[in-house]
This record gives sequence, structure tokens and C-alpha cells, in this order.
Amino acid sequence: MRIEVSGNGVTVTQDLRAYAARRLRFALGRFSSRVTRVRVRVADVNGPRGGIDVRCRIQVWGAGIDELVVTFLAVDYPTAINEAADRIGRMVARQLARVSDRHRGRGRRPRRLSEESGS
Repeated sequence: MRIEVSGNGVTVTQDLRAYAARRLRFALGRFSSRVTRVRVRVADVNGPRGGIDVRCRIQVWGAGIDELVVTFLAVDYPTAINEAADRIGRMVARQLARVSDRHRGRGRRPRRLSEESGS
């Protein structure tokens, strides 16, 4: 799983880059054989005015995964990254479960259970 972290009008420090990569490995680690690429972009939407203005956008690509995108606004970078990573992890899990369910149901007929057996 390749993780790219960049900033849009923001300087991304090595600490922030390491934090984002660690957080995404935690959120997506169980899917590492399926997820091939993750792109994280952070931005300060309002500049120095403050408020809820930090945006984190995460995109994921992989085998059996359509491109997934999550955007989250927060007060600071760690919170934005945490929330976006949690959401993208749930989205990947949901999409892979759908793909798995589709493959399991194909070509199989449900078994009927008899009401009572024996006697």
C-alpha cells in the first residue's frame, strides 16, 4: 500500500506525514493486500482566520475497489486525519463486503431445511 501525503497551500511537516501514514496503516491495514494506493491532501480552507477550516481529503484505489473519496473538516490536522481515516476504513470494508457477497451468491442455490427430520 503506497501512501502519499501532500498539502494544498500548506507545508506538510515530516511529523504530520508520519502521523497520517501511521493512522492510515491502522485504518486500512487489514486491507493492505487489496488497497494499492492512498492519497491524502490536507488544506487550510480559511487561512489564518481560524475556526473549523482544516480539510483532509483521502482517496483510495485498489483491487476490487472503486475509487473511494472522503473529505472531512475539523479544527486541526490530527482530528481531520483521524476522522477521515476512520471513514475511509469503513467505506473500504463495506465495498469489499459487497464484492464478496456478490461472488458468494453467484451460481449457488439456497438450501432448504426440512421442518423435522427423522421419526
